Amino acid sequence: MEMVECSLAASRAARHVPGRVPRSPAPVLGVGAGRARLRVRSERREQPPPVVRASAPPERDGGALGKAAAGLAAAAVVSLTGFAGDLAPPPALAESLTVAFPVSKAREVNRVQRTLVEAWGLIRETFVDPTFNHQDWDQKLQQTMVEMFPLKSADAAYGKISGMVSTLGDPFTRIITPKEYQSFRIGSDGNLQGVGIFINRDPASGRLLVMNCIEGGPADRAGIREGDELVEINGNSVLGLDVEAVAQRLRGRAGTTVEVKLLDGTGNERSGRIKQKEVQLSREVINLSPLSTAIISHRSGDGHEGKTGYVRLAAFSQTAAAEMGRAIKKMEDQGVQSYILDLRNNPGGLVTAGLDVAQIWLDGDETLVNTVDREGNVQAINMVQGQSLTHDPLVVLVNEESASASEILAGALHDNGRAILVGHKTFGKGRIQSVTELDDGSALFITVAKYLSPALHEIDHVGIQPDIQCTADALSLPRAPSLTGNNEAASLEMDSCIMVAEQALEIQQSKGSAS
Repeated sequence: MEMVECSLAASRAARHVPGRVPRSPAPVLGVGAGRARLRVRSERREQPPPVVRASAPPERDGGALGKAAAGLAAAAVVSLTGFAGDLAPPPALAESLTVAFPVSKAREVNRVQRTLVEAWGLIRETFVDPTFNHQDWDQKLQQTMVEMFPLKSADAAYGKISGMVSTLGDPFTRIITPKEYQSFRIGSDGNLQGVGIFINRDPASGRLLVMNCIEGGPADRAGIREGDELVEINGNSVLGLDVEAVAQRLRGRAGTTVEVKLLDGTGNERSGRIKQKEVQLSREVINLSPLSTAIISHRSGDGHEGKTGYVRLAAFSQTAAAEMGRAIKKMEDQGVQSYILDLRNNPGGLVTAGLDVAQIWLDGDETLVNTVDREGNVQAINMVQGQSLTHDPLVVLVNEESASASEILAGALHDNGRAILVGHKTFGKGRIQSVTELDDGSALFITVAKYLSPALHEIDHVGIQPDIQCTADALSLPRAPSLTGNNEAASLEMDSCIMVAEQALEIQQSKGSAS
């Protein structure tokens, strides 16, 4: 009989959640990087093991596991003892649990069974909701193992893990296969491995449209243009996929290829027929700066000429804060008197990069964000003797696609009285996630805590509410980091939300001069 023995080992990483944040903290993917790993080994034993052995604190009920496992003939044993990094209970509360389950004879499914146990254990010890969406998480492992046993393929087995994880009721806690993880990864140095294309969903029709292509990138060289509609990737329809899911399928290791089918955005007005494009694109490493800037010149009501610095941040990569710092210093030297920070359509990225960016605009020991863990403990993350690069008036633009680190930054600048928010209520993704590469190369994303703004406002599922409402046509927003100068600055003036932002800045400046 094959035996599978799994033990959960805690490994303590440098902890970034509580306390104060220095000017340049070490970059990590999220805050609170404590992680736990399962080590799995198998061996053959002549004597069958006991079906279930469980010892747990009184509040844990191991009885359901015993009942579910009692009827299994061929079984392997999983022994789990552990606590996960900084989110661990005291040693006195550590548990020991043995679960019996049938071992698949299909080698690729058997490997995913081990991944299931590894993922289950990590979620059990670190997931933000200790009730696991009001269900018996131990029983859920047993149920999923039984459902996985007759499967023949790894893809089907991963689907069972995804189904188990989905019962947690948190769309951000998920598992992705090794292949999907390779496509997902973006280097924290700001380099993107993909085809150099920006996709967004048309809010009116729901179609996925090309917003822009990186100049000289694979998509640009293949003749893909703004307005083209993406309909298939590698022969599979994109109908029903969200923008991030589409982006994951387009990304991948440099040197690999991806086939896309598009409908020509220009159409054919004479014949009324729409031309299709089928293109094979080779993925490349694309140096993608997350920052674009412009200076908007304007004349105030009293006739004085003024300059507003426009800064658009597309994502929070490791280089974001350094690039923004250089841009602000340059614009200060050029006589800029106010700023617009555009976080629209910015889905987030490295949380520490968001905290670094906040410190460009804030002074002193201000609170940047608060965290609340699975036990309800709230801790503040503060600056340490921060010194902003400018005290000029600031407006931050946000919309419903501004998420995660964008919301943390917007909340920090707003609650500390540094900026006026203009736009639309943000996405509402205020969750701290750990990302763990599992032993088989798959990856598990787990929500381990939640963020609150400095004023203790909920972000998750609530979002950040702007001071001034403004909704621009999502398709008219600049998408690729390509702003370079006066021509682009002139096009920005046609953005209704930027016009509202300029009016808000003028009011701020007039109040400042009056005092």
